[in-house]
Amino acid sequence: MSRHERLTRLAIALAATALVAVACTTQPRTSTATEQPQATAAARPATTAAAAAPTPTFHANTSYDLVWTTASGTWKLSDDRSKYAGREYKPAQKVLRSVISDASGAFTATFAVPQGFGYAHDVMVADAQKVIRNKSLFDVDMETTITPTSGPVGTPITVEVRGIGWQSYQNSFQLAYDNAYTGWVSSITTDGYGKVVIPATGAPGTHYITLGHSEFGAPYLNPQQQPVVASRPFPHIAFTVTDGLAVRPAPASQQGFPTIAAKPVDKGIWTAPAGATVGTPATLNAKALPANSDVEVVWTTMVGNRSVTGFEERTKTLGKTKTDAAGTFTWAFNVPDDLGGNHVMSAKIGEAIVAKTTLYILANAFPLSVTQGPSGTKTSVHLKGVGWTETEQIYHLVYDNAFAGYACAFQSAGDIEIFLTVSGEPGWHYIDMYPGIYQGTWSPRSSSARSAGVTSYLAESASRRNADGAGPPSSRRRIATAHSSGLSSEVSTSRS
Repeated sequence: MSRHERLTRLAIALAATALVAVACTTQPRTSTATEQPQATAAARPATTAAAAAPTPTFHANTSYDLVWTTASGTWKLSDDRSKYAGREYKPAQKVLRSVISDASGAFTATFAVPQGFGYAHDVMVADAQKVIRNKSLFDVDMETTITPTSGPVGTPITVEVRGIGWQSYQNSFQLAYDNAYTGWVSSITTDGYGKVVIPATGAPGTHYITLGHSEFGAPYLNPQQQPVVASRPFPHIAFTVTDGLAVRPAPASQQGFPTIAAKPVDKGIWTAPAGATVGTPATLNAKALPANSDVEVVWTTMVGNRSVTGFEERTKTLGKTKTDAAGTFTWAFNVPDDLGGNHVMSAKIGEAIVAKTTLYILANAFPLSVTQGPSGTKTSVHLKGVGWTETEQIYHLVYDNAFAGYACAFQSAGDIEIFLTVSGEPGWHYIDMYPGIYQGTWSPRSSSARSAGVTSYLAESASRRNADGAGPPSSRRRIATAHSSGLSSEVSTSRS
């Protein structure tokens, strides 16, 4: 099953919500402590009670709002969206429902626990002037499930996590398979929900998927002894690999990203399609430009690297064409073999640039050079169209759900070729390529990546499939493409 299929067909799966009862009265409370009811992110039934303050808190026959406190998360990027500066969460509130107190100033109400971030939330009672009259703490437990729980090697295992937190020590969970680190499960822009699909690997028998917290990549194994002891789950979930035919991923040619549709304009230039993989036939189209004029088509890209020489923007001429009497033209070309991401294309008449547009290059993978042989066989993994920004320039290689390392495409103009020595027992083995964060500005609050290749980015599933959907992008277009998916292949080892 292709990693593209696994991670781009995500849709938030809403579980049955809990009905929570809230009872408020004007009777004096005997303690300042509030009760702390709990519910899982899948929302099993729970109850809570909020008592009145020593003096009457609620007026008789008066309308109040029950307000849920939470947060909204975003990725922090530089103005040009090329540098990663961490994550940012802002407090948010949601009105659960309205209630009306009775003649004594009391009320009882039920509400559904919202789908969203886990851990501590306040349930507040606000009056018409938005004044908070009372509040109670409510904890939402994090819950991890897998589907299915058994199957032959290669079976796609869907791991769903609900109720990931947004605060430090709650928001960075790392997945491991059979005690080997796989990658990071994130939920920054998806309100505490993460969905990952990994292949079942290993010999027939029981294997374990674990999810441990860590701010810096790879699970933190002794959380009970860390400086901040937080109440976090550390699930260990069994999957049974059974005998049977291996489930193999789709051919690499079928794992490509869909092209991005053209966006014609009334005046200016545009490409059709607006985004595609290297080598795809395309056209540059124009309307309402100066008539009967010779046009130079100019391509813009980045050249260099981040680690040694630095980098700079460069331009080159792709070709020439001419407008007709109406100021239009259609010029055919193939998507250049270059870095992934947006590239500016300009129409130049004489010394003047008369119009600009952008073409987005999508990443794609090629078949393995060798697909079977004894342990020790050499093969290569080849990608094109990989980007140059801090959130796009590297891909991580995961072999049988174990993180093996990363590769960078900046110096090589979007091209990655990894020479790999196949290892393991006879049978099918699985290779996955995941995008990752190259580096970032670290701070304890933001929990940013600090060093190159720090973690493979398994998935931040898109509960909101829009410009703020999934993954740490360097442009809005990339959120729905390269940072929402990985690429998958398999290789067979045999006895020599």
